[in-house]
Amino acid sequence: MISIIMGSDSDLPIMRQAAEVLEELQLEYELTIVSAHRTPERMFSFAKAAHDRGIQVVIAGAGGAAHLPGMVASLSPLPVIGVPIKSSNSIDGWDSMLSILQMPNGVPVATVAVNAAKNAGILAAQIIGASDKEVRDRLVTYKENLAAGVAVKYEKLEKTGFRDYLAAKK
Repeated sequence: MISIIMGSDSDLPIMRQAAEVLEELQLEYELTIVSAHRTPERMFSFAKAAHDRGIQVVIAGAGGAAHLPGMVASLSPLPVIGVPIKSSNSIDGWDSMLSILQMPNGVPVATVAVNAAKNAGILAAQIIGASDKEVRDRLVTYKENLAAGVAVKYEKLEKTGFRDYLAAKK
């Protein structure tokens, strides 16, 4: 199972993308709010017990100072994927991204692009899929469908030319 956590409910519009892709890939997940700054005791107990509850990967989204992913990684033996969120108090998401990226040796956090919770969900599935053939097979199909979607677009572009292609997209 995958745990999706975020520092605030204001992060939910971004973090739901991880939940949606996990649903598409038929993977179990939980989703909750765990604030590193406002509920530090909750964060400590969550991080220390997640593996005992059957969690395999944690996806942690945070904006601003973005301490949640790193703090969870410091307390848990599980892989943690950080999602930097461009929040109302952030500097275009750069502060969040750098906070999550710049972890000291010994406390790794995999980090996706700003607001890229969908990629975090896919990466979590790939981590589980490394040892679960059924999940891996679903990921292969998912990626084949991505390629097929791009093929439809480039075939249409090559057939119609860029002006007609862009006009049809409006």
